[in-house]
Order: sequence, then C-alpha cells, then structure tokens
Amino acid sequence: MVLDRKIAFVDLEKASVKVRPLSMELRGKYLGGRGMNMYLLSQYYTSDLEPLSPGNPLIFGAGLLTGTLGFGSRISISAKSPESGHLGDSNMGGEFGAELVRAGFSHLVITGKSPKPAYLFIHDGEVEIRDAGKLRGLDTVETQKGIRAELDDGKVQVACIGPAGENLVRFAAVRTGLKNAAGRTGMGAVMGSKNLKAVAVRGTLDIKVAEPVKYLNYYSRLLKKIMGTKWVSALGNQGTPLLFRLANASGFLSVRNNQLTSLGKEGRLLEAEALEPYSTGMVACFGCPAHCRHRFSIKDGQYKGTHGEGPEYASIGSLGSKLGNVDLENILYAVELCNRYGLDTISAGSYIAWAMELYQRGIIGREETGIPLEWGNGEAIIEILHMIAYRKGFGDILAEGFFAKETLGAASEEFLLQIKGLPIEMTDERLPKSFGLGLATSTRGACHMRSRPSMDVLGLPQEILKKFYGGPVSNQYTSYRGKGRMVWWHECLNALCDALGYCRFLSAFSSPHALQYRHFARLISLCTGLKMTAGELRTCAERIYTLERMLLVRDGMSRPDDTLPQRYFDEPVSEGPAKGSVVERKDFDRMLDENYRLHGWDEEGIPRKRTLSRLGIEI
Repeated sequence: MVLDRKIAFVDLEKASVKVRPLSMELRGKYLGGRGMNMYLLSQYYTSDLEPLSPGNPLIFGAGLLTGTLGFGSRISISAKSPESGHLGDSNMGGEFGAELVRAGFSHLVITGKSPKPAYLFIHDGEVEIRDAGKLRGLDTVETQKGIRAELDDGKVQVACIGPAGENLVRFAAVRTGLKNAAGRTGMGAVMGSKNLKAVAVRGTLDIKVAEPVKYLNYYSRLLKKIMGTKWVSALGNQGTPLLFRLANASGFLSVRNNQLTSLGKEGRLLEAEALEPYSTGMVACFGCPAHCRHRFSIKDGQYKGTHGEGPEYASIGSLGSKLGNVDLENILYAVELCNRYGLDTISAGSYIAWAMELYQRGIIGREETGIPLEWGNGEAIIEILHMIAYRKGFGDILAEGFFAKETLGAASEEFLLQIKGLPIEMTDERLPKSFGLGLATSTRGACHMRSRPSMDVLGLPQEILKKFYGGPVSNQYTSYRGKGRMVWWHECLNALCDALGYCRFLSAFSSPHALQYRHFARLISLCTGLKMTAGELRTCAERIYTLERMLLVRDGMSRPDDTLPQRYFDEPVSEGPAKGSVVERKDFDRMLDENYRLHGWDEEGIPRKRTLSRLGIEI
C-alpha cells in the first residue's frame, strides 16, 4: 500500500545508506511531504547549524498522496536555508515525486559531503551512490540527459543542480524536467555543498490503493467539481500568467523594486495573451488534470531557438516588471537561463532589482558592477545572470543574496526588501492587506505560497466568507478586518496540501468550490486506509505550521520578525490604481494579534505551552 513506502538515510561522507520504514504514529501526526520533512528537520535544527555544512540535512519528501491518481504529485525539499540562514523549504511538481514513490521511497535524508562529485540512483528499493565527475559543470537539462544516457533509460526522473548550485549561489534551485523547480530558500546550494549533483529515480513497483473502486469513483466526482470551476478553466487556457493583468490593473505589481505598483498600458506587453504567439501547447505535472503551463518557442530574432516550459506569473513579474523590463522575449530567455543554471527566478530578479535601485540612487556605480544596471536594460539582465551563476565580478557579490548587504554596506539595506532573510517577490502588498500579512508571518520568509489568500481579491459576499473561514471577514481586499483569520486559515490549509503532495492551485487557494479538509479526509481514507476526520487533518496542519514556528523560535525569532519592509509602512504608493496606499502599523498589529490568537501563540508569536501540548509537539 501507499503507506509501505520507506525512508532512506544517506551519509555521503561515509558512503552509507540505511533504509527504514516510517512509523504509523508519525504518519498520523505529519502525513508526509512537508509535514514529515519538518519533523525530520527538527531533529537536526539548531541556531548554530551552518546551512552549507555537512551536518545540514537535505530532506526530500513525497506527499502522502503523491504518485496516486489525484490532483498533483508534488515533493518538498527541506534543509536549513543558506539564503536566509533560517528555515529552508521548497516544493516542486513534475514527474520526480511520483517516480520516487514507485521506486519504493517516501523520504530521503541526505547528510555529509561526498569527497568527489556524486549522484544518487534510486530504483525499486535500492539506493546507489554513483560518480558524477562527468556531469560537473553541466546545466540542469544536460545533466538530466547525461544521467538517462548513462543509465540507458529514458524514463529515469532526475532532480539536479546546475552551475549555480555547484558554485554555492545562495539562492540556487533544485530542478527537474524542463522547468519544475524547488526554487526558494536555496536548496540547490545545500545540494552543491554536499558535492551532490543529482538524485535520479526509476521505479516499477506497484502502488496499491486501499479501496480502488471507491477511490476511483470519488476521484471522478471531485474531478468534475474542480474542472467546473472558472479558476481551473482559466488556468488550463492561460496558466498562471493570467494573474498578471489583475495585479497590474489593481496596482499590486512590483515595478522597479516596488517603487511603482503598475505598468499601466505597457502591462499588456507581459499579459497572458502576449505569450500566445510563443506557446506550443499546455502541459501538466504527473496525475494533474489542470494543464497550467505553457511550452514555448522563440522562432526568430535575437533569442531564436530558445524553447522550454513556462514562464510562470512569478517569473514574468520577477524578471520583467520588477526590473522595469517589458521585453517579453528577453524575459523568456532570462527565465530559461535561470532554469538551466539552476537559479530561483524570484530571488534572482529580486536581488537584481535591489542592485538596480542602488545603481539608480548612486550607492553603487559602474566601477562596482562592471555593467550598466539600469532599469529595463535586457542585455544587462542577461549578463548579470551569467555573472551570478558563475560568481564572476559583481555577480559574486549578488550570489550571496541577503548576505550581500554585508559587502554593499549599511546604505544598501533600506532598499533590500526582505522578510526573515528572503526577498519580497513579484508583487506589492500595500493595497491587499491580507497578502502583506501572509508575507510577514510566512515561516520561510517572504513567500506568497505559504499563505496567500487569493480569494481575497474576488469580492465574494461576506456571508460566504464568514461561513468559509469560520468568522467575520471583510470582502474588501483593502480592508484589515478579519484578515488575520483569513491568513491563518490558508497557512494551515497550504501546510496540509504540501504534506499530501496536492497542488494548492486545485485547493481552496483561489476558489471556495475547490477541495479542502473534508475532501482530503475521504481521499486519504480510500487511498491509504488511514482513517482521519476533517478535524484531525486541521490539527495535522496546525501541528506542521506550529512546528515550523518553533524552528524559527530556536533561531531567536518572534514578533519583530513578522513585519514588512519599511517602504510598505512609510511610503504611500505614488501612482496608479493603488495611489496613496500604505500599510498602517496599528492596523497591521491588530491583524497580527488575530493571527497569533487563532494559532494559539502568545503576543510575541511564541507558541503557548498548552498549544504545544495539544498538538503533541515535543521540542
């Protein structure tokens, strides 16, 4: 059955592998994926654990339902983050997670550092440590091809790093397929620090379902429900770039490092419709009915021959509007360059935007950068990406990410928009208040995927929102009322989705008609035989999020760290639809109080002893 999957402990320094079962007690408390990863990480995590040291564990975790017939088949990768210095965790789709499950494994815990470049080959219950000397220096696409050729098996799935990970760029990603990435928090750098080029998996084992006929029938009912929503229908036609128009028109887009919040009419150059001439079709992750990503090809011009998958809305915003760049072909090329080098597109764009504002303000100049880091300069964007990946010139400084401030000096810090060491993403949250709170409280630093309540911008009737969230919530996204509750609800739901390997785009992330706790409880029961109520799943979700909070507490974090960049509080938006918007500190504090209260944390954001006792967290 699904619950028979094993965990492998790999020590690269000793070249040892230990395979063990996962206890049902832990399954019942943390399920799988992100949940189990957090439990495993907590066994190693200390305030003085160095992220790039051999002792930092790199943990792969397939979701509880990953590999089965369902709605996404995702995997989490976790460690202490070299980008922020705190909790590191990232999530990716594609085929890798399902293949790991078919190979008989649910989780991998990788420690130590290999004395020479290595990769893991996992197949039907076996784990091999193999030589990766010939793969050194290859990009992420070439690496995957090279491993499949060596193993003489085109069905092998590979999660790997490119030059950025090898060179310990602090925001390097782990990549699989043409675009799937465990992007944020620098898991690729952790992989590089272990001299681990890739993890390759191939499985032919059966996945037994507890009640296959009932499961198939229930899945079919849910499939009809989900595919009937407007959100999923639009996602299948245009992918996540469909969100760009709303952000631009409403005034919560990051433009020039959040100095502006709208591109105005120029935004049409980057909207989903602008991608259509380059799109060659839509594709999906394993087992997912929503084909939400483009395949693209540039047939003419300067970037002729560039092809790949994507880009996502986040990448268009990060390497486009955030840099004052409206050249879509340049953005497509830059995104593909990040994919091949193994760079997180969000962090890469954010650090370049920071450098561009410093350049604009004269804090740094051509003497330091070597190239003209001017807004909208596409050639400079491409050049600095090369420099970052190979740590050349000024790129070596930006490759340090958040820690580059130590080199660039105190005058630079004000313009590095970050939370808990992770930079702000492709949006500006001065207008949608719940979005801002979600970034501030996120356990991995500035992150929309931890808790963003996208439904807030839909303007649903307040009666529906009250019933859905279990309390009063304003239906105006500019309002502060009830938004602490809204963010709390999504923090928990998203933790559960990641523990199950379920794509949050098909959850109540953006539609009240999509799946949530009661549906997941039934799916788990029919698939695994593990009987859990919706209430018990809520408790699991709370447990996961609170355990993550306790890891931050180990690092000395509390309420002062759950904040927003100074710009959000002190600089009203100067133009566009959001003109005059700012986050009021007193109202923000009230949202924070509400969020903490619902989590069972004290006024400083520290989980109360009775909360830890209720959740069974021993830490």
